[in-house]
Amino acid sequence: ILFLELKKASKRVSCAKRYKIQKKVREHNRKLRKEAKKKGVSKRVKKDPGVPSSAPFKEEVLREAEQRRLQIEAEKEKKKQAKKEERAQKRKREKEAASKGTEPKAKKARQVIDASDVVIEVLDARDPLGCRCPQLEEAVLQRDGNKKLLLVLNKIDLVPKGNVERWIQCLQQEFPVVAFKASTYIQDKTLQTKKSRIMPSNTVLDKSRGAACFGNSCLTELLTSYASKTESEALLKVGVVGFPNVGKSSLINSMKGFLACNAGVKRGITKSMQEVHILNNVKLIDSPGIVASPSNPPASMALRSLQVEEGNESVLEAVRTLLKQCDKTQIMLQYNIPDFRNSLEFLTVLAKKRGYLQKGGVPNTEQAAMVFLNEWTGVKLSYHCRVPENHSLPAYLSDNVVAEMQKGWDLTKVKTGNEETLKGVKFPSQASSISFISQGPTAGLLRVCDISEEQPDTGSTDKEEDQNHKVRVDVIF
Repeated sequence: ILFLELKKASKRVSCAKRYKIQKKVREHNRKLRKEAKKKGVSKRVKKDPGVPSSAPFKEEVLREAEQRRLQIEAEKEKKKQAKKEERAQKRKREKEAASKGTEPKAKKARQVIDASDVVIEVLDARDPLGCRCPQLEEAVLQRDGNKKLLLVLNKIDLVPKGNVERWIQCLQQEFPVVAFKASTYIQDKTLQTKKSRIMPSNTVLDKSRGAACFGNSCLTELLTSYASKTESEALLKVGVVGFPNVGKSSLINSMKGFLACNAGVKRGITKSMQEVHILNNVKLIDSPGIVASPSNPPASMALRSLQVEEGNESVLEAVRTLLKQCDKTQIMLQYNIPDFRNSLEFLTVLAKKRGYLQKGGVPNTEQAAMVFLNEWTGVKLSYHCRVPENHSLPAYLSDNVVAEMQKGWDLTKVKTGNEETLKGVKFPSQASSISFISQGPTAGLLRVCDISEEQPDTGSTDKEEDQNHKVRVDVIF
């Protein structure tokens, strides 16, 4: 057997070429020194000659120099410590302002209810029961002026069709329900985008699906007909309320036709009330999300990423809490990953699959956890909750109240509009949607003093968390 050994290319060059390169380098360095000399820049640092040995009082001079050096270092350390304390005070002030900022938001929600003739409670179709707040609904019913409450089931394109139909049948036993799918590609009216000649086909398909809005005509006709039935000549004021990230601002933008309110995946974008005229006789009022209390069960807080935003919980803990509420097999099929033992292993595999790597190829589990939470709170992931089999009216509702709430609405038009909406929307299949365990309806505390008394129970075990199926959310009115 013959082994052919390939020779590597030699790095030897001719002497003429080597001398030529050296000459070019010398000329370049000489040119740089000449320019630096003209500018008065010198690389050489003047050496400290020090104190000569023959100098009188040499020891005293050296001692004074050392004292000056120590004094300068002490002043630098004092300035550094002062800046550190200033940053700490700034963080403390920001935290106090954030803690005080919860009360104005709740007051704004109360102002929206007081100023509205009709209150729309927006629900996420993936967990409609968890998005309801009985205290909020009770406050609307107790307000003077015969206010009406309307439920809008948003994000229906993320839930299987059969699940949406069952939820509509369940919820309309209490209040009128309108199925809705908001548009996610609405732009500012004054914004002019350059249209590229070539665009990938999949991008066009995704944008067309996101730009489509369903349920808009049904809700607009419903509000218009109700406004025409009222004897008052003033505008019909419709307040839009709900939890953060259920799609309140997206619903208003879809009804308006262009970007009137800021909307996005991040929670808490809406900071104040905003009035938007959609018709000559109808005006919508956007409001901040309902304020949640730290005493809520971990599953409901992790689902809305509320503890993570406030810094009371890490993203890894939130992901671990969410994974406990889901079927592992469905998570594996949804993310196309192998079997995993715990949440850390799941995030490691997900980070490797999507390329979230740090220096040295280490998987960035924190980035993977943030992406996972954004998909659950955004409009990318499909999951659904089962409809309760035994439905009963809450304590604040009776047959007379239900009949009064449904009076004045054209229920036939609502039913026809929902059927047309369900025909137009493309729903995910049952197999591609993750089944999620709902924590039940929300409960609210109406007094400010109750918030300080209710503190999160950090010592609760997993068994206690599984037994506690009631979501508690504080709303201040």
